[in-house]
Amino acid sequence: MSAERDLTRLVAGMRPELNPGRYVFTTVDGPAPEGVAPVVTVAESEGLTLVVRQEEADAAGLAYDYAAAWITLRIHSALDAVGLTAAVARELARAGLSCNVVAGFHHDHLFVEHARADEALAALKDLADHPHRSAV
Repeated sequence: MSAERDLTRLVAGMRPELNPGRYVFTTVDGPAPEGVAPVVTVAESEGLTLVVRQEEADAAGLAYDYAAAWITLRIHSALDAVGLTAAVARELARAGLSCNVVAGFHHDHLFVEHARADEALAALKDLADHPHRSAV
């Protein structure tokens, strides 16, 4: 299956899915500690950012200040597709929800405030039901 580039089809077919668990953003000076399996890593000049399950961060003594829910958009979005991130961010912003987006090769992944995960999922499903709102 080839990656989708059409914005209307991307939004209509995004099928947002909530992954189980609580995820936190933390940073380390070297590699991830033993027992920590990051779902995302980002190399920054200040250190290696890790997005990990909260229980793994707690067990490793890693500091964090934000607990997130992880939502995967199940459509295979092309990395050069235009507008999906903007449409999703705009819809969540309308609901007063922050969103941290990570693009994988196949899917886009959203990290939203854990306490408001159901609200974020409902907003995304509503957007998918009304893809014409995604026009950039």
